Parts: sequence; structure tokens; C-alpha cells
Amino acid sequence: MKPLKNLQQVKELRIESEKRFHSAQHEEIACGMTTDIYFVKTREILDKLNLGDTQVTAEIFARKAGILVGVEEVKTLLQDKGVEIWSLPEGAAFAPNEVLMRIRGPYNNFGMYETVLLGMLASSTGWATRAREAKEAAGGKPVFCFGARHVHPAVAPVMERAAIIGGADGASCILGAKLLGREPAGTVPHAIFLIVGDTVKVAQSYDELMPGDELRLVLVDTFKDEAEEALRVARALGEKLDGIRLDTPSERGGVTPALVREVRARLDAAGHTNVKIFVSGGLYPEKIQALSEAGADAFGVGSFISAAPPIDMTMDLKEVDGKPVAKRGRIPGIIPNSRLEKIL
Repeated sequence: MKPLKNLQQVKELRIESEKRFHSAQHEEIACGMTTDIYFVKTREILDKLNLGDTQVTAEIFARKAGILVGVEEVKTLLQDKGVEIWSLPEGAAFAPNEVLMRIRGPYNNFGMYETVLLGMLASSTGWATRAREAKEAAGGKPVFCFGARHVHPAVAPVMERAAIIGGADGASCILGAKLLGREPAGTVPHAIFLIVGDTVKVAQSYDELMPGDELRLVLVDTFKDEAEEALRVARALGEKLDGIRLDTPSERGGVTPALVREVRARLDAAGHTNVKIFVSGGLYPEKIQALSEAGADAFGVGSFISAAPPIDMTMDLKEVDGKPVAKRGRIPGIIPNSRLEKIL
């Protein structure tokens, strides 16, 4: 696909929607098909005025603090566009209004990608920031991102990769984990327990059939009282049991600190002090902290991360042909930031 340069190319686009998913393919992003139409019009007008190659410097900032993620995608997007980029590193914490990225080059080489690159940064930064909040609430205990089911599959790996960079210890989405050179984390869902009909039988089958390096972590809230089921599984697997998972639905009150304390006490009393308690289901920072204090050892966090609002990004032109500029309300000229590193 050729990069879009004018309105006529846009009008000539034909999409066979019946034969595809509704998400953008990599080639469509790279050629500008996911940008706002006004940037294509801008490019066409500047070309007609012979101003498309005007040298400009643009800066990107956000009005609230966060954890910056999406830098690598922006670098890939502009890799061969003849521009220079300075940026905070992927995963860096930043302050409100701090310059996060600076891009310099001919305007038409990158201007039409403003929508695209801001979107790459805004969404990933929002997810990473929420993951950091969850990790901090856990007080250093493991946190895993289970949010893939809450977002479109086209962006699920983007979200879970961002969560790991933000602080999550792992993710269940296969591609999300693999993008960072990691193995996805997770055992089995409630469905298998309902099909087999007995928690202990599923636990024993999992232990028998899964590789030795997979955690023996078993859901215990499908059929019976969680504490009772945890003891049944612990007796069946003995020292091989790494942990039990509590995912009690909201219809039954969800996972509470009282439930965690009871399960912990009953496991300890029966000599299963080695068995960890993994908690998931509707978790958010305040709840994570309370459950951690009650004795939970690790957490699976889904919608709190996946539903994170994007952290809005703004890109301003600050120089045109080397001269300081800015729209009203902004300070003309580049804003120094010694933390920026040249990445392209």
C-alpha cells in the first residue's frame, strides 16, 4: 500500500468489509488509513503550496502524570520517514506537561501521522499507568494482567504488553506476553470444572498432563465452600500444589478479606502453609491492598487495567524553519528536557 497523499486517494479506497475484521492491518496504519482526514487535506494543500518539506519541530506532552508506553511503536511508524526523534524511554514515569517526545523533520514526512502516534501513546500509557497503580497497591506482591477479554482482540496484546511494562508481572494474552519475550501466565477457567464435574479431578488431571514448570494453581470456588474445596485440593496434590485461586463471583459477595483470612487459616491449620492464595475478579487498588493485608499472595487484574482511560496526548509545532512558534496559550520554541534520549 502507498502512503496517502491527497483526498482523491481517500475517495478511491474500497474496503471489502465482509471479508475482514474491523481492525486496522499493519500496512493500513503505516500508509495513513487510520489518521484523521484533515491531515490528508493538510498534506495536499502544503504540497500544492510547495511547503510540504518545511522543516518543523513538534513536541508531545500530556496534562497528567503517567507511565509512558508506545514509544517503540512510534519509532517503528516513523522509522523510514526522514525524521529525528527524542523521547523518554519506554516505561518511564513522567510529570504533567513534561515534554515526552520531540520530532524534527519535514512536516509532510510525519504530520499526517499525528492521530496515529498520539493514539499509540495515549492508550498504552493509560494501561501501563493503571498496571503501575495495581502493582503499588499489592505492595510488591505479584500482579498479572487478565484484561484481554475486555478489549477488542486487535488491541489486546498492545494492552497486556503495556501492562507488563507498567509493572504487571505477567499477562494471560499469548501475543501480549510473547511481544516482550515472556511466556503467558494462566491455568484453566471455570468451564473445565463444570464439564468435568469435580474440582479435585481437574486438579489431578492438570497435575498429570501439564508440564512440570507450569504452576499447580487451582480454582476452588466453582462448586463448594472455598475453604473446604481448598483443603480437598491441598490433600489431593500435597506438596505439588503451588496455590489456590479465589474468583468468587459478585453474586456471592466476591472475594473478601474475611474469606481470604479464613482460607489462609484453614490451610495453615491443616499444615499447608506452602500453598499460596491467588485472587482475581473485580480487583482495583483499594481492594487489592485490603486483600493483600488479609493474606492474599498474588492478584489477577482485568477490567481495572483494560478499562483505563487513555492519557490524552497533545502534539504542538514549536519551531518552523528553525524559528520559535506556538499557537496562542502555549510558549513558543522547544521546551528543554534533559531526560529525552535520541531514538531515531
